[in-house]
Amino acid sequence: MNDSVKNAVRTKYAQLARQALSGSTCSCCSSPDFSCTAYTAAETAGLPAGLAQSSLGCGNPTALAGLRPGEVVLDLGSGAGLDVLLAAQRVGPEGKVYGLDMTDEMLELARRNQRASGISNVEFMKGEMENIPLPDNHIDVIMSNCVINLAVDKAVVLKEAYRVLKPGGRLAISDMVWRREVPHWLREQVELWAGCVAGALTEAEYRRLLEEAGFTDVKLEVTHVFSEADLPVGHLSKETAEQLAPYAGSLVSAFVQAQARGQV
Repeated sequence: MNDSVKNAVRTKYAQLARQALSGSTCSCCSSPDFSCTAYTAAETAGLPAGLAQSSLGCGNPTALAGLRPGEVVLDLGSGAGLDVLLAAQRVGPEGKVYGLDMTDEMLELARRNQRASGISNVEFMKGEMENIPLPDNHIDVIMSNCVINLAVDKAVVLKEAYRVLKPGGRLAISDMVWRREVPHWLREQVELWAGCVAGALTEAEYRRLLEEAGFTDVKLEVTHVFSEADLPVGHLSKETAEQLAPYAGSLVSAFVQAQARGQV
C-alpha cells in the first residue's frame, strides 16, 4: 500500500507540475474556486502570474500561521512554491523558508517561480516528509497545505516534524479532515488517496497522532465543508465519484495548529 500510494502521488503531482510548466493551471485537492479564493489579490501581488490559480492546497496556512520577521519556516510538500514565497515575504530577509518536495517536476516549477519572483531567502529541497533532510531543533514554524493527508505513515511524518522544530516551535497546517469514520474500502482506493480524500485523518486521529508525537496545545478549526457540489471529484472516475457522493458534508478542510514543548 505504501509504495503504490507514494507512486500514485508522485505520478499525479508530476503531471500537474508539467501542466503548470506548460502554462496550464491546475487544481487537485480542492475545487478550483475554493483553492483560488483562499488567497487575496493583495497577498499574491508581485508573484508570478497564475501561481495562485495553480494552487493545489485546501487553505492558506501563511495567513494563519502568525509568521514573524526573522523566523525559519519549513513547508512540507511545497509544490509550486506559493506558500514558500508568501512566507518568505512575511519573515523578511532576516528569516528563511525551506520548501520540501519529493517530485522533481514540482521542484523545477517552484524554482522557476522563485526566480521570477526575485525572492532570495528560500531554499527548495528534494526529500520526503518521513525523513526531513534538516537537523534537530532547526525550525520555528512548520507549514503544510493539503499534503499530510497524502502520507501513508502520518505518525512518522508528525514525529519528524516535531524533531526539526525548535522547543516552542509551531505547527500550522491546512489539511483535509474527516468528521466521521469512513469505510475500509474508501481507505484502500489509491485513486482517492492521491486525490486527498482516502488518506485524510479524522479529527480524533489528528489530535491523537499530534499528541503522541509530542505536540501540545492542539487546535483544529474547520475552514471549509465540502458539499456534494464541490467535492474534489473532477479528476476521479465516474464510479469513484458516485461512491464518494454519500460522504459529502463529512469531508472538510481545516487549519490545524500545535506547539512543540519547551521555550524558544
